[in-house]
Amino acid sequence: MDGVIKMDRHQLRPPITSEDVRRLKAGDVVTITGTIYTARDAAHKRLIEALNAGQPLPLELDGQIIYYVGPTPAKPGRISGSAGPTTSGRMDPYTPALLKQGLKVMIGKGRRSPEVVTAMQEFGAVYLGIVGGTAALVAQAIKKVDVVAYADLGAEAIHRFYVENLVTIVLIDSMGHDLYESEPAKYTLS
Repeated sequence: MDGVIKMDRHQLRPPITSEDVRRLKAGDVVTITGTIYTARDAAHKRLIEALNAGQPLPLELDGQIIYYVGPTPAKPGRISGSAGPTTSGRMDPYTPALLKQGLKVMIGKGRRSPEVVTAMQEFGAVYLGIVGGTAALVAQAIKKVDVVAYADLGAEAIHRFYVENLVTIVLIDSMGHDLYESEPAKYTLS
């Protein structure tokens, strides 16, 4: 079994505690049921502008989950349109400040900057992944959608999703263990 990731399975129900975060390890499968929030780079920029101006944020971040997604409009009879992850690196300039506000979980795809990984370790947070291209499947886990803030941004507004059994994998844990760093080396030819 050398080189095989040991994957544990976890259920998360927001709000997320520091204890919840500590038990998650890179490679673990995490299923989420409960309220999560969406935000992409335009919304992140506005959140940071509000913080810098000393204004209250339009949502409480302590113990929360942000999914980096801009859902497509729902077709008639559906709760949500496709909701696949966007590239997380676009949020990296804003992420440490949001982690300082108590954000515990981020969901997206792609690598994170060293600054974000360091902030995750400092503030106790994890980064979960959803495979790109699974947007229609992800939409099936979404049971309710409301716009929370920045409605003028359309799909990039901050939404509140109620999800049931949204399946993710821990890409980077709160100790800084990063699947993007550890796993590729196992598959390179020597």
